[in-house]
Amino acid sequence: MRWLRRNVVVVAGLLTLAYLIVPNVVVMVFSFNKPAGRFNYSWQQFSTDAWTDPCGVADMCASLALSLQIALWATIGATVLGAMIAFALVRYRFRARSTVNSLIFLPMAMPEVVMAASLLTLFLNLGVELGFWTILIAHTMFCLSFVVVAVKARVMSMDPRLEEAARDLYAGPVQTFLRVTLPIAAPGIAAGAMLAFALSFDDFIITNFNSGSTVTFPMFVWGSAQRGTPVQINVIGTAMFVVAVLVVVAGQLIGNRRRKTAR
Repeated sequence: MRWLRRNVVVVAGLLTLAYLIVPNVVVMVFSFNKPAGRFNYSWQQFSTDAWTDPCGVADMCASLALSLQIALWATIGATVLGAMIAFALVRYRFRARSTVNSLIFLPMAMPEVVMAASLLTLFLNLGVELGFWTILIAHTMFCLSFVVVAVKARVMSMDPRLEEAARDLYAGPVQTFLRVTLPIAAPGIAAGAMLAFALSFDDFIITNFNSGSTVTFPMFVWGSAQRGTPVQINVIGTAMFVVAVLVVVAGQLIGNRRRKTAR
């Protein structure tokens, strides 16, 4: 009991981590399954057929490529706009600043189905044809708040004396921003961008309302689940999980190396 009391936080953390990782492990294991029927829900036989032919299911890779394309462009748009909004909210004083700060949190607090229905109503009233562009606009608007919050937290922790020192050394505004401000804010911008990409790639509700006949990867997975779940879906899920883990590990290693170099 004494040991448990001393390590209760560690034990709770490990249990929480296991709770989060177990579903990914199940997806990974079943990516090597050879189901007897249409549904990949029970283990039958070990096979690497799905890994050797990940695009064996019709239209799956096309929907995956579309989701990646939308997520990439939505991430770029949300990151650029979100970073500028974050800097404006932290560095400048203007009318309605507190109101804008409050409105930024609305997309995060609002249920997705409300935003999805509102955007659909807007597009229909404007006579915009539903498809790639409506999904992209919706995803950019949805991800924008998350980027602003991530970048804003980083900008608020920045020491303004560093920029003042750069200006005292005759650095211009552009040079100060590129060599001092941007490198310091980069971790927050990168975090916001990764979060925006994950949210955009994973979104189903907003996409389903504003997609028209366009099918993204989450919509393909949902449609496939009604008829039978192909093993290739598990393959794509495993690959995305492994890539995400590698990106996080690489970021940690680079950060640790920079801290050691700074010392």
